[in-house]
This record gives sequence, structure tokens and C-alpha cells, in this order.
Amino acid sequence: MKNLLLPLIFSTASLVTAEDAPPPVEHLLMTARYVTTLQKHDLKGQLRKDGKKVPVILFLNRKQGDIQFQYLPEGQKDWKKARIFHMRLKADRYDLFELKDGKTLDFPASKLSESIEKTDLTYDDLAMRFLYWPGGVVTGSEKIKGQDCWKIRLNNPGKSGLYRTVVASVHKKAGALMQVNGYDAKGRAIKQFQISDLMKVGKSYTLRRMRVNTFEPVSHKILGTTYVEFEKPKASFR
Repeated sequence: MKNLLLPLIFSTASLVTAEDAPPPVEHLLMTARYVTTLQKHDLKGQLRKDGKKVPVILFLNRKQGDIQFQYLPEGQKDWKKARIFHMRLKADRYDLFELKDGKTLDFPASKLSESIEKTDLTYDDLAMRFLYWPGGVVTGSEKIKGQDCWKIRLNNPGKSGLYRTVVASVHKKAGALMQVNGYDAKGRAIKQFQISDLMKVGKSYTLRRMRVNTFEPVSHKILGTTYVEFEKPKASFR
């Protein structure tokens, strides 16, 4: 699949040499965003929280090049009843739309931060819109699970969504997005995405499992945890 949470996929190609200087930030982000377009499979899986499972499918619309995702609302088992979204990608634009009754509808910015079926993921999160914010800066490096990563700081250019700032950690050699921390207007951490398991599909590695924690801003207490889990693709869904 060619998917959405797409920025989460490993490429077998090396991004950098042994030099310490980071590549241009846009190159790092572009690789993190689009490395999944090399895949020939859609990803089918679930959002899981407190025993509740929300089936999801993430993919790249190959005709338009847009990121798309769909999920089944609670109580539904028929994918014909799924809610379907796509993020239209243009120069300096990353607009989210909902496909409903054969129509393409603007998805209200006020709803981007709403929870998907009471999980810890919002519509903004599942679309990973923050990876398209302009003006990102490489602020240094760090180790995530023993892996060397570049740290990229991204500031929200608008007022929509939960985050004013996001810090993304990208694997130095593989180009994979390893961890994301989202911060509110006061610089307090409110959410963290961390990959905990990968799977090999063809010659590349892709997300199998990711943990998403929501924090109380002041105490940093974990308020909720959701797991994003995918099956190994057997064939393309589209």
C-alpha cells in the first residue's frame, strides 16, 4: 500500500553519509512523507484503545497523489459505511476533505483536533498534517531506541489543530519518522507518537505498531494511550 500515516515508513536507501551535517530540512521531511509511495500495498489495520478497536485503511490515491484514509465508525462492519477522507497536496497547501455521498466536502478546521472514535488520534494526527508545515528547522540530533535521529522543529503556521509546535525525530540513515512530540501554545507536551514495531514489505520496512500517548499539560500525566496497528499486506486494496 501507499499510505497515509506514510511518513511512518522506512526506506532501505541511505539518506546521509557519516558526516554530521544534516541534509536540508525539506529533504528530510519529503523523505519521511513520501517514502511510502514506493510501496505497492495499502495498509489495513486498527486503532486500539481500552479494548475498543477502530478498523482503518491508509493509502495513497495513485491517480491524484493525495493521501487518503478511511475508518469504520463504531458498530459498523461494512466498508461501504466507512468515513473516507483525503488530504489534497499542493504547493504550500495540505487541505483535508471528507468524501460523502459522492461529494467532496471541506473538512472544517475546527474539527481537525476532534478525537476519532474516542481514541487518542485526531483527524489532524491521522493525516499527519504537521509534516507539511513550512519553515521547519533541524535543531540537533538525539537517539531514539538507540537509533541516531535528526530533530526537526516545526511551528504551526495557522490556528487550527491542537499543536503550536511539533518536534519530529527522523532516522539519520533510513529516513524514517521515529518519534513525534506535539506541544501547546505554552510549550507543554500534550501528545507523543512513538514507533514500537516494524515489518518488512518487499525491500522496505513499514509501520506495524505505534503507541500514541496523550498528556495532561501541567503534570505530564498520561491521560490516554492508543495503539496504531497494521497487518502485513497480502495484496493491494485498490
